[in-house]
Amino acid sequence: LGWKFYDADDYHPPENKKKMSEGIPLSDEDRIPWLCALHDILRREDSSRQDAILACSALKKMYRRVLISGTSAIESNQPEQPGENTALKILFVHLDGPIDIIASRLEKRRGHFMPPELLKSQFDTLEPPSAPENFITVSLEKSLPEIVREIECAIFQG
Repeated sequence: LGWKFYDADDYHPPENKKKMSEGIPLSDEDRIPWLCALHDILRREDSSRQDAILACSALKKMYRRVLISGTSAIESNQPEQPGENTALKILFVHLDGPIDIIASRLEKRRGHFMPPELLKSQFDTLEPPSAPENFITVSLEKSLPEIVREIECAIFQG
């Protein structure tokens, strides 16, 4: 697509990386400042009229709201009011698959601070996207070319 790509894991503060490397799941309090920093990156790209892709485990609806609206999502659990126009337009891609497939992929990953033992805590935390969120769900059981094609189709359709 020629878009900038950001891996959210690159933006975790050292305290979060240390906690995860010790097998301790992150709390909402750990994640919120990280998500706000990611929102700021997306806001900067949007202000520059640049499209971007962010790979991020935005496990909860609240986390996705923070990515869209930044700190205003925390200060108020209310949806944006018409005319406020501060929310970013984001298409969330929920990569969905059985825990055993994801676990086998994590086992092959080298040099990452999150150990595979934390996968269950991520599944326990997961709130899959639902209406009215702007999202698609793509199965991880498809081939990589099929996954990419499905995401590209969703992007170009709207």
